[in-house]
Amino acid sequence: MSTSNSVVDFFTKIADHYDAQFHDESDEDRQDDLDDVAEQVADLMRGHTVLELGCGTGYWTDVIAETATQVIATDASEAMLNVAREHGEGLENVRYRVVDALDIPLDIAEGGKITAVFAGFLWSHLRKEQQDAFLAGLRSRIGKDALLVLIDDEYVEGASPTVARTDAQGNTWAQFVDADGNRHELPKNYPTDSALRKRLGTAVREIKIGRWDSCWALTCRLK
Repeated sequence: MSTSNSVVDFFTKIADHYDAQFHDESDEDRQDDLDDVAEQVADLMRGHTVLELGCGTGYWTDVIAETATQVIATDASEAMLNVAREHGEGLENVRYRVVDALDIPLDIAEGGKITAVFAGFLWSHLRKEQQDAFLAGLRSRIGKDALLVLIDDEYVEGASPTVARTDAQGNTWAQFVDADGNRHELPKNYPTDSALRKRLGTAVREIKIGRWDSCWALTCRLK
């Protein structure tokens, strides 16, 4: 199983514009949330060898690299990764690699040992069956006791993408618009704390969840 081509294609189309959401000074509340989360992420990643999945254009890569020993920043979109490389030029403890989060290569650690995994705004784009595959892949490729940190969006009325439908498996699909004005229907789930605990509970331990107005963060350890 691999990440949906429709999701990868959409983010490839908006790669040159994706960063804007992290620097929108008109939305002070979201900026405050991101700053708060970034501070906590930097603290959590301190001293770790980190596998970042779905690194996008590298916003969180920069944050993690401040304190991590080493970062392997990955994304399924070559276009996104190219922007991340440009932004991360000069970060000596970061390596970039095209990787599908649902098909992690056996050699991902590149001779070392990954001690933490970070995924920012990726979980919500995985359908529920893909979430199970994502966790199974982490357990088989990364192994027991590694720290896992997930960050994702809260649903914000009037600001979040328009919800189009909910499918038979309970996945929420939303309408996204690319830089050319074309609409894309993509999975975008907004899980409750109980749903997160239920979905991850068989694969991880020590789950902790924090919520802000615009986003949430979950930390745990792989079983």
